[in-house]
Amino acid sequence: MTDAAELRERTRELLAAHPPATTDRTDFLQARFDAGLAWVHYPAGLGGLDAPRSLQAVVDTELEAAGAPDNDPRRIGIGLGMAAPTILAFGTEEQKRRFLRPLWVGEEVWCQLFSEPGAGSDLAALGTRAVRDGDDGDWVVDGQKVWTSSAHLARWAILIARTDPDAPKHRGITYFICDMTDPGVEVRPLRQITGEAEFNEVFLTGVRIPDAHRLGAVGDGWKVAQTTLMNERVSIGGMRLPREGGMIGPVARTWRERPELRTHDLRQRLLTLWVEAEVARLTGERLRQQLVAGQPGPEGSGMKLAFARLNQEISGLEVELRGEEGLLYDEWTMRRPELVDFTGRDAGYRYLRSKGNSIEGGTSEVLLNIVAERVLGLPTEPRNDKDVAWKDLTR
Repeated sequence: MTDAAELRERTRELLAAHPPATTDRTDFLQARFDAGLAWVHYPAGLGGLDAPRSLQAVVDTELEAAGAPDNDPRRIGIGLGMAAPTILAFGTEEQKRRFLRPLWVGEEVWCQLFSEPGAGSDLAALGTRAVRDGDDGDWVVDGQKVWTSSAHLARWAILIARTDPDAPKHRGITYFICDMTDPGVEVRPLRQITGEAEFNEVFLTGVRIPDAHRLGAVGDGWKVAQTTLMNERVSIGGMRLPREGGMIGPVARTWRERPELRTHDLRQRLLTLWVEAEVARLTGERLRQQLVAGQPGPEGSGMKLAFARLNQEISGLEVELRGEEGLLYDEWTMRRPELVDFTGRDAGYRYLRSKGNSIEGGTSEVLLNIVAERVLGLPTEPRNDKDVAWKDLTR
């Protein structure tokens, strides 16, 4: 089994053969992937070495000390956090070799075509249709998706569509990889309360997807999607942060630097939120250690819940702390950003953008049900549509 000493040696060999100071960034990242040092717990030949996931920190520490470039993970977060683990779990060998390398290097950006205007919280009610053109032919997809981050940048999308309207809603879904450059794919910006169009709506009209781009068996799309969703919640709520990382950092800095803004009430609220943010950070560390041994579980839903609540409460406190300054807003020009930058903008942006945290990646109401049923073991909510054919559901 690969150990820490071997990984350090492999990393130093990579740095010697491809000095970061003189090597093109993309060339370096490709060489890192080929050396198995991209995600060390992945299989050999797919960017990894079948090593324990916990040893990734050994590689990252060596590369950071040498000034090596990273793959800009915030820009390609959907690919890294959602598409990659799903492809690894359900993809064919050909799919893994085709998609994982350019995904990790950042040559190809991914987006997620799941939510629809009539299927957000109740995702299994989705109505986008995929119809087979002949027994062995392409799939023809028609429908609409919404709240699609990075669709304006993406080359590929992970897509779920209904392939059997006669089956109950959870059973008639199939999972695909969609080429966003294909004819029939139209991306329209959705301008948010922040003034930006970070999200999009996507219209699919007669889009042809080869069967070779199907992930998992026909009709097993809900099962495949659960892997995506669990990884999504871990990637959103369980990101690695230093102490006072994330939203609590700017508030703590303002408190230290602006003593004239302090009040007793604000102090008590800040102390409470600081402790809760630190507890959430440490819980995330524990969750990542648990992931070393297997697949993500419903605990990620709890982390996502805490992430949304804390971001909204902390950003509200920051606006109050800054008083009139907190009502200022830096820029309202319509933009289509490549990533969400919570800490690089002003307090007004953080306050407005955090409102979406309890919606994106699964609403807080849905996640509360997941935690109740799958973590706490409470009785499930009654569902009278579980065995009803999708085509017979009231819409």
